[in-house]
Amino acid sequence: MGFGEDDLRAVAGTRSFERGLGYLDAVSGLEVGEGSVTAVVYGTDVYEVELTLGGGEGISGWCDCPYGQEGNFCKHCVAVGLTVLRRAKTIPHQRAAARARSSGLEAWLSGLSRDQLLVLVREQIAEDRELRRRLELRAAAARTDLGTVRDRIIALIDPRPFARYGYIEYADASGYARQVAEAVSALRALTADGQSAQAVGLAEEALRALGETYGEIDDSDGVVGEAAAAVAEVHLEACGVARPDPERLAEWLVGRLLADDSDVTDLDPLDYADVLGPSGLARMRQLTAEALRRRRSGWAERYLMERLIKAAGDVDALVALHAQDLDPSGATHLLIAEELETAGRADEALAWAERGLRECAAETYIDGRLVDYVCVRYAQTGREADAVAVRRDRFRVERSLAAYRQLRSAAGAVDCWEAERAAALATLEEGARRERGGRYGGPVLIDALLDDGDLDAAWREAPGRADDRQWAQLADLSRETRPAEALGVYLRLVERSKEPTGDRAYEHLARLLQGVRDCHRALRTEEVFGVYLAGLRTELKRRRKLMSILDRHGL
Repeated sequence: MGFGEDDLRAVAGTRSFERGLGYLDAVSGLEVGEGSVTAVVYGTDVYEVELTLGGGEGISGWCDCPYGQEGNFCKHCVAVGLTVLRRAKTIPHQRAAARARSSGLEAWLSGLSRDQLLVLVREQIAEDRELRRRLELRAAAARTDLGTVRDRIIALIDPRPFARYGYIEYADASGYARQVAEAVSALRALTADGQSAQAVGLAEEALRALGETYGEIDDSDGVVGEAAAAVAEVHLEACGVARPDPERLAEWLVGRLLADDSDVTDLDPLDYADVLGPSGLARMRQLTAEALRRRRSGWAERYLMERLIKAAGDVDALVALHAQDLDPSGATHLLIAEELETAGRADEALAWAERGLRECAAETYIDGRLVDYVCVRYAQTGREADAVAVRRDRFRVERSLAAYRQLRSAAGAVDCWEAERAAALATLEEGARRERGGRYGGPVLIDALLDDGDLDAAWREAPGRADDRQWAQLADLSRETRPAEALGVYLRLVERSKEPTGDRAYEHLARLLQGVRDCHRALRTEEVFGVYLAGLRTELKRRRKLMSILDRHGL
């Protein structure tokens, strides 16, 4: 057989293997060939499966379900593989029969005369529309009938036969993708037959047509996109053979890449660098610059220009491009700094990053990576005090716990946190006076004191200011040192938490009750907690899920 259940589990993964066990009764039409097995599996749809058995690389499989089309060994492949294992005794006989059928067919065909073979082929093309189209394309290419080849390729790209309601539905996308794949085969055959220049032109027509229709296709599985990518590959291959005029190719590429319908495939202009040469690349850059002047905010234009500039290794031009549209968060300044640093121009890189901090100083939000970049460079060059100043300035603008922590870390590195902390807490105290305490949204001052572990100060500042989250954190940190005060907090929070329902609310209530229990234990009043908990369970006994969660937590 060449494989077992362990092999199926290894290639599919435990999840797909376990799910495949449930599809054993859904396998039908098992056909055994010399080295493969085909079957259909009935699931959400009817899926075709083919397994390749006993090769040097072990078992492999293909399925036309969405997961299988991504290259995965899916549950349907598992089901077919398990079916084969359960019929292991009959497989050798079926393989021998397959070999005999194949040999018999080959011998029969070899014995037919030319006229008999023609009759057979004509019968098949009369019944099989796809076979007829493929042979028509081959015949037209063989006699260099480019008009017919073009008509057939455009017909294959035409979505209208599949668009029953004006667009191609999900169920029809794979059929349309197969037609596009036929066009790809025809284009590749043209190049192989010495008609590469014609293949270039037809591939460009096909990509234009696909771009115009792609927005009307439900390509959830990406099968049409994959077929379109194959058209782009054929175009590149044909260009490599035909060597079209570099400037004309540059004009086509820019037009295609900047078109509104360009998302059908990801053309990379740098793949064409060898064909374009210096003149073609220069023409692309010229055309892209003109397009960018017409639409300065155009994302596609900027991205294409960035790609072309990077390919040329022109760092100054890249900096100039980014500098035209500086983000107020400082993200663009950071991007420029990173490009300059990669180019070995560290001093200029730091200067751009510092400029970003200056120009964005008044913004509440600055890209944290920019601030980190500057502070790390300062630390590397012995400028720790400057790093503290940067963190201090950002803290005064942001006044967040994250900014407070960053200031603490920077100041701690140069042993000046005590002075910095006093000023930072004064800043937070000023903000706390303007804020109103309540159930939600307590001041950052409380968070900072808790984060510092300064519980005495936190207890002083919390009344009238702290929110429920901060009170709970303060109680959690004070169970052992201030059990009576923490108990009062927990009991108040429990009262507020009795009304909400749902698993999340019940888990929160259970955590609060664990805090109440720990405080009573510290106070040696466990019997009081027992009476309290019994009363609470009686009050809320109709909430069965809550009772289950309390039981699980030992409450």
